[in-house]
Amino acid sequence: MYLATSQVFDREMREKIDLHVARRGSGWRTVEAHLDLGAVLTELGEADVCLIDCATMWLSNHLLAENDLVEAQAALFSALRACKGEVVVVSNEVGQGIVPENALARRFREAQGRLNIALAAQADRVVHVVAGLPRTLKGDLQ
Repeated sequence: MYLATSQVFDREMREKIDLHVARRGSGWRTVEAHLDLGAVLTELGEADVCLIDCATMWLSNHLLAENDLVEAQAALFSALRACKGEVVVVSNEVGQGIVPENALARRFREAQGRLNIALAAQADRVVHVVAGLPRTLKGDLQ
């Protein structure tokens, strides 16, 4: 299952999503969940595999909706712990660049870093991919 967190706000995003869907092919079942990933995760069985793409967009959705980030993250981690299937989470590293000049961007950067730390702490395996090259930070790459 491909658990998509992005939302379509304009033509450019629609085209990007359509390209992603075409590249995945017909073997993937796509479920769109912009805010509540738990409802989908709790339905997974032991044989299911779910790719969440991506935690960064999920966080952006909550931030822009002015939701309580601590509460949203707690609900996500509760669902991840209860999930019977295997879950792969894609997340972006946004803290390696310059410090943004505006408060919202700085708040997002900080929240994304904290989310990534929490995801890595709970994960069995963490792989950092740069320029298409994987670097295992935790666990085995098999």
